[in-house]
Amino acid sequence: MRRCFLKSQKEDEDQKGRLRVLTIAALGKSSVSGVIEEGMLKMLSHMNDDNIARVVRNDFGLLQFANSLYNKHGQDKSKHEYIRQKIRELGRFLITLRKTRPDMSLEDAVKPIHFMDVIKAVKETAGFNKDQHTYRTPSLALKIGHSLLKVGEIFHCHALMTEDTELAQCTKAFRKLYQTKWAEYISHTALCTISESKYNKPTKLPLTEDIQALTKHLQQHTESAFPALKKEASEQNYHHLARLTLTQIILFNRRRVGEVSKMTLKNFLEKDDSYAHQELGLSAYEKSLCNHFTRVELKGKRERRVAVLLTPETKKALDLLIENRKECGVLDENQYLFARPRCMTHYRGHDCLKKFASECGARKPEYLRSTQLRKQVATTSQILNLKNNEMDQLADFLGHDIRVHREYYRLPEATVQVAKISKLLLALESGKLLELRGKGLDDLEDDGDDDSDDDDDDDSNNEHDHDLEDNFGATRSLGAASESNEPVRVTKKAYVKKAWTAAEVTAVMKHFKHHIKRGHLATKSECEACRKAEQPILKRRTIQNIRDFVRNKGMAMKRKTAH
Repeated sequence: MRRCFLKSQKEDEDQKGRLRVLTIAALGKSSVSGVIEEGMLKMLSHMNDDNIARVVRNDFGLLQFANSLYNKHGQDKSKHEYIRQKIRELGRFLITLRKTRPDMSLEDAVKPIHFMDVIKAVKETAGFNKDQHTYRTPSLALKIGHSLLKVGEIFHCHALMTEDTELAQCTKAFRKLYQTKWAEYISHTALCTISESKYNKPTKLPLTEDIQALTKHLQQHTESAFPALKKEASEQNYHHLARLTLTQIILFNRRRVGEVSKMTLKNFLEKDDSYAHQELGLSAYEKSLCNHFTRVELKGKRERRVAVLLTPETKKALDLLIENRKECGVLDENQYLFARPRCMTHYRGHDCLKKFASECGARKPEYLRSTQLRKQVATTSQILNLKNNEMDQLADFLGHDIRVHREYYRLPEATVQVAKISKLLLALESGKLLELRGKGLDDLEDDGDDDSDDDDDDDSNNEHDHDLEDNFGATRSLGAASESNEPVRVTKKAYVKKAWTAAEVTAVMKHFKHHIKRGHLATKSECEACRKAEQPILKRRTIQNIRDFVRNKGMAMKRKTAH
């Protein structure tokens, strides 16, 4: 209608195209649908004009579902596509349902008498294979189920407000059927299909050399794009620098692309710099980092408050972009920091990252994506063996719930199992159970000169108790315990003890006096530094000897203090 040369020239400019048709349809429905948001109708006008859209516009239940989603998320324009997607999912389901029952509406679908028809329609829509008992699109079956439950609640509330007892009873019965039977017919099979598809799925972590190539590529282009915009404030120069800066922030911070893309101008202008001037017991290096980086808070997933760190170069680029917004055609009403000229939208981080990844000459450019980059950070956190509080800080920065971070982002599980757990299994297979005492997975190395039998303690009266305690801890924590929770008693091999001399004790105490007093364990690197510093006194002692000495001394002091 917008392009038709026969249209009336007097047509109201605000009521043209599909929006005008939708308004007429809404008026026709007004007697039954109640209050329909005008903004919701405008949002629906951007839906593809196909069979699904026509079903949506003519079904009372779908319009009410759309209105409910719009009331909840409508103020955020970035969620409009999500709303249209949820509506179209139910529209596809309704089209399938009408193949066998042509007059069926969404209100009829949430009545108990039609429950089995609904089950069949959901299976057909999601591509259920009876022979293999799998779904072609298992996630769609789950999503339709959640939406139908929400539709049932909408109709239940509508029935309560209109005192429609029959409809209220039907929707209540549908909810009971859903809770009891939906998993049996739909959810269990769908979840199994999703789970089975993940078996032996290759891990797609970005290569280090590819990340370096992308970083270098972005830096080189920024060095030319920055002066170009400074010299001439054109849309093309603004466009180039904005996309480069957006990609650099995503890459450096390992942030979700949507979070950075939707960063508002207000977020950047109201950043808090007070952290750089606080004395919190930081080292000199950490204080210099506080002065080097700029921290900006923004809204993350599930309304979490997350942050990005900006380098001085990135901050200068953002300042230049803000300074030239008006000259480059960015509208005053556009709230986004990475705003596109002459429209109300922002640059999409995914498109920018994909573009520069393909240009930088990476071996695996398809792996240079936001999710894969974030998983690489989680993998590094496994290699670093971070403490619980440090892991919490990392998950907080990435915007993860710590449980989600551990379950889904600590990839690659296969690498960890092959590289680390295999060392334990080999040690157990060769009968070296005693040599595992007090060791972590990182300490299980095939050291020929490591005499693990030398873990003497000058508190020899309690040596047997230490052996039982160590064997119990090693077997239970590393998976070598029997089915019962009782300690595994292992007969110690006969060996010649090397008594600690006074000089050796003094040398070790010089380095680990505070460790022993506080009951802390010595790390492998600390013991190695001690051994090197106290040569030739500790020449006949291995790193493991020193670790065991510090541990046993600490335990002896702890028992003595307790008594």
